[in-house]
Amino acid sequence: MVEKRNQDPITRKAPKRGGERAVRGRETVQDLVDLLRGDPRWAVRFDHWHTLAPRAAQHAPFPARIDARIRELYAARGIVEPYAHQARFIEAALAREDVLVATPTASGKTLCYTVPILQSLLETQGAARALFLFPTKALSQDQSSTLTSIVEELGQDWHAFTYDGDTPPSVRRTLRDRGHLVLTNPWMLHAGILPNHAKWSELFRDLRYIVIDEVHTLSGVFGSNVANVLRRLVRIARHYGSDPRFLLCSATLRDGAEHARRLIGRDVTVIEEDGSPSGARTFGVYNPPMLNPVAGLRANALEEARELARAVCGPSHQTIFFCRRRTHVEVLTRYLKEAASNLGLSPDEIRGYRGGYLPLLRREIETGLREGRVKVVVSTNALELGIDIGALDVAVLVGYPGSQASFWQRAGRVGRRAKPSLVVQVATSDPIDQYLARHPESLFGTPKERLGLDPNNLVILCEQVKCAAFELPFRENVATKLLDDPAYGDVEHAPHVLDYLAEESRFLHKRDSTWWWMADAYPAADVTLGGTDPDNVLILDVETKKAIAEIDRAGSIQAVHEGAIYQVEGEIWKVERFDYENRRAYVRAVESDYFTEAEVDVAVRVLRLEERARRTRGSAPVARPFTNATPTRPSATEPRPDGEDLSVWRGEVHVTTLATQYKKVRFYTRENVGAEDIHLPPEELDTEAFVLTISDATALDLGLVGGDRGAAWRGVGTLIRRVAPIFLRCQPSDLGLSAHVRSPHFRRPTLILYDAVQGGVGLAEILFGCWRALAAAALDVVAHCPCAGGCPGCVGPVEEVGPLGKETARHVLEHLTAGPDPLEFDVADEESTPAPAAELPV
Repeated sequence: MVEKRNQDPITRKAPKRGGERAVRGRETVQDLVDLLRGDPRWAVRFDHWHTLAPRAAQHAPFPARIDARIRELYAARGIVEPYAHQARFIEAALAREDVLVATPTASGKTLCYTVPILQSLLETQGAARALFLFPTKALSQDQSSTLTSIVEELGQDWHAFTYDGDTPPSVRRTLRDRGHLVLTNPWMLHAGILPNHAKWSELFRDLRYIVIDEVHTLSGVFGSNVANVLRRLVRIARHYGSDPRFLLCSATLRDGAEHARRLIGRDVTVIEEDGSPSGARTFGVYNPPMLNPVAGLRANALEEARELARAVCGPSHQTIFFCRRRTHVEVLTRYLKEAASNLGLSPDEIRGYRGGYLPLLRREIETGLREGRVKVVVSTNALELGIDIGALDVAVLVGYPGSQASFWQRAGRVGRRAKPSLVVQVATSDPIDQYLARHPESLFGTPKERLGLDPNNLVILCEQVKCAAFELPFRENVATKLLDDPAYGDVEHAPHVLDYLAEESRFLHKRDSTWWWMADAYPAADVTLGGTDPDNVLILDVETKKAIAEIDRAGSIQAVHEGAIYQVEGEIWKVERFDYENRRAYVRAVESDYFTEAEVDVAVRVLRLEERARRTRGSAPVARPFTNATPTRPSATEPRPDGEDLSVWRGEVHVTTLATQYKKVRFYTRENVGAEDIHLPPEELDTEAFVLTISDATALDLGLVGGDRGAAWRGVGTLIRRVAPIFLRCQPSDLGLSAHVRSPHFRRPTLILYDAVQGGVGLAEILFGCWRALAAAALDVVAHCPCAGGCPGCVGPVEEVGPLGKETARHVLEHLTAGPDPLEFDVADEESTPAPAAELPV
């Protein structure tokens, strides 16, 4: 759609004269807060304000053991005494404890681990070594420059450098031979360092400390794989005679001690009290206006962010927008660049930033932010972590990021160095966003979500044990039948995995009580830490054949199928050809007034059930049947006939995902202007799942039979899935959903929520323990949603769930949350597939 001349792309209206002057007079963060709270146009859209008063620093002296040269170094940088939590961490690290500091962004975690490492190097005259693990290459490179400058100021001949895919061969040799401070990432450790440990013998022999930054990001499949990589690391270090300690850093966690124990396999000292100073911080929860209360339709959050930019963007301060999807980053970047003059900015001062951008472009944007030349940046979670981008002033979060840890990480990108800051959380129509708009204490209170981490997942363990066996042979303790290995000695299934690899896969050979590697293959090269195919898809300009971006293979079937619109910093490219087998997508620059969104179909097959809990009909309130299409409330006192009411299970499933078609969505209006088919092979995975079933009799009581009422059952599952991030650290996309009014496996109404990653990583186990709390949160969403019969903000639009969908779903959720907890029993005591049930009346 062509813009009308002189029309403002932000408001879609003709600009007022002197539009650039609209940003003047708002020079400080407090000016912005006063505008948003005082101007009726904005004030009505904020459901909640939360203010954190400035906090003075709490200092403590450096431990007496710290060398005078280190004290002088930091004194020259303005740090005479560290913060109290830094001093405690340094003391524990010097006492050879494994330590975790879990404090907010910008609380000085880098100093925590740097000082004890420097002290160790000085005490040993450079004989000690340290290995630093960062979750991204950008973060390790950022920290490398900091450490290099510190070493130079100390006047020591120590080598500190990043080891990753971009490291020149000559530097790699220097690091292997004389690297005192080696900075890398889990992928390079897994595939580059550990399999070649003989070349790194100097490092492993003298390894004193292992630093792991951003520990809260190590969950799911990735975290479970990294936990196994750390087992291999400790195993090799002890082979060379060292016993390194772990220094861990994280954002605030619900149970940092337990998460760290699962990650590194031993107990840690946890330091959570933050002694750093903080400027005044103002948080606003912005809820887009209701456009149609009957339909529950709210204004689009991305469009609201575009309009909000008029108030929070300007030449006197820096603003960062966080979006949940790459497409949204590109759409919003385009909008803001087109409206730059109305914001008092030039288009070059507005940048996009996300994964998939090439490294040089990302470094250019980061430098522009640090130097203040970039005034507005629109990013995914790629800028959530601790990359130094300076001290920004305003953060706008378009949609809840999925966890409190991520919320605070993003909020921590602004207001550093004790500056005042403003954070605006823009709610979407998603149920979790609307729940948080009504319950802001879930944002600002004690963390609720649990992190899924399962190092002993058999799929992951099998692949990682294979890598470990290539590095060093395994030996069995004949007396205990466990492995005579400090890293794997308490892993119950490890000997069985080794036997399988020897007897079935033929990768190993067992002689006496020792397993030896015997295959020609190099296993780590074929084992990815993310649980998916390690080959990214390269996106190439069809004319120049130059790479413009890359994307993971799993995401490629929805993002770079033929006909897809792909965007890079507002530039539009159309996919002309997708070579799926060779991982290449060929694109051409085009002018387009639409972008694309793909749709998928999912099929789930139950493989095995492991845990079950059930509730009898006699133990729960009875649900009266529907009469005259009107649901009635269950009575809390009326007895229920005997028999099963509901069951919850945990088990294994096989999932097939097929991208079917894509829609063309017009910019600005979001009008659907067409759809076309996608022709790509399906993706398949075996994973863990949580299953909820209700009996036929209960389904009849709840009105889930007859007409189109059964669609409400899927609405219940969708809603539970979408509020799940309140209680476990995941995105809704991390959980897949399969809903059947009559499951082909259970032959009754069934909801299946599964880990959307190969093998599963414990999300199903967490769901098994907290599903009733999730159902209660879902009920809260339905009860408070103003729509009449269903909308995208609760159970789904009326067109999907039917005219009685919302009331039926509410009745179901009330039943799930009523009565006692189901009782667990051994699933081995019965058949995993229920006996055939009588057909339901229609």
